[in-house]
Amino acid sequence: MKKLWHRFVVCTFVAASLQMYGWGLTGHRIVAEIAENNLNARAKRHLKKILGKESMAYWANWPDFIKSDTTGVWKSTYTWHYVNIDPQPDFDTFKSVLFAQPAPTLYTQIKKLSEQIKHKKTSLQDKKIALIFLIHIMGDMVQPMHVGRAGDLGGNKITVSYFGKNTNLHSVWDEGLIDSLKYSYTEFARLLDIRSRAEIRKIQSGTLEEWLYENHRLANRIYADTPVGSKLSYAYGYKYDKILEEQLLKGGLRLAKILNELL
Repeated sequence: MKKLWHRFVVCTFVAASLQMYGWGLTGHRIVAEIAENNLNARAKRHLKKILGKESMAYWANWPDFIKSDTTGVWKSTYTWHYVNIDPQPDFDTFKSVLFAQPAPTLYTQIKKLSEQIKHKKTSLQDKKIALIFLIHIMGDMVQPMHVGRAGDLGGNKITVSYFGKNTNLHSVWDEGLIDSLKYSYTEFARLLDIRSRAEIRKIQSGTLEEWLYENHRLANRIYADTPVGSKLSYAYGYKYDKILEEQLLKGGLRLAKILNELL
């Protein structure tokens, strides 16, 4: 474990300039910031014991940074960031396919990491690693292309242009839409985190399976609206910016719910 922890720390500080994945830097930090702002007092105390002085936003992108590690230590974690499911007609069928997916996936790891964090015998170092991964993949969960389709690698093979630049559908949702709005992650989190207690409870209601199905349906809508070769610009943002904001808010509030129950 000492060697693993050493690599954990080293990778964190050498990877800051490397290629990003998932929501990108800003999106994951928004989710983490909203979550931390909605923790109860008990959870905040336990969070400080685990993470120390650093915020959740500070660590939110580390599980993407380590994809550039060349030692192979973290290679087994690559599949934790997504779950690929072809379009399903209803929730029950979706659940059956979800449960049949070979582990590890985003779904199985949210549950496993939660158990590790909650277990009293888990060491502080292992809790820290589990918590950082949970912060990150709860953000991945609400990026619709992370609940996309295996055939196109969650939209990575769907080539489009965004404001005249050649890219792909996954990247547009990772970074393009967020970056076009020109907010810092703290500004974005502050603008989004304004819901009443009743609205927050509604967003936090439901099960993990229901949250994933909700995102699966949104992914199907995006696929239908964004075929290969689409030329995207202002109209696409006008259509999806509010949905993007809802996804980021849901990620933060639902992560807060889980951590309030675990910590």
